[in-house]
Amino acid sequence: MHPFRKAVESRDLDAVAALLADDVVFTSPVAFKPYPGKAITAAILRGVLRVFEDFTYIREIANSDGRDHAFVFTATVAGKQIQGCDFLHFDDDGKIDEFTVMVRPLSAAQALGEAMGAQFERIAREAAEQ
Repeated sequence: MHPFRKAVESRDLDAVAALLADDVVFTSPVAFKPYPGKAITAAILRGVLRVFEDFTYIREIANSDGRDHAFVFTATVAGKQIQGCDFLHFDDDGKIDEFTVMVRPLSAAQALGEAMGAQFERIAREAAEQ
């Protein structure tokens, strides 16, 4: 099992943050602009784990050099079943420098956007504290 998957599934948020490069860029499925930086990315991931219920990875796909991974997941948010994929790129040091999330269906993506919007003040505060 990949260390990222293990950290997320065990909800070890310190281990997840340790895998992020300082210059990581997080691209959200529900926000227009990407979020650059480790502090905001770690805070967003903590927020996601607060709003997702029954989160589980169901598939892990990697390219031959191990620098690109796709982790397919399912979860529930606000009563809606959601399916998604975390697309990760790892830098030369083995840290995540690109983190892109895509989700479906639209109704679940909208529920995720609303749930994360309600979390965003806390997310911004947590990022500023790091």
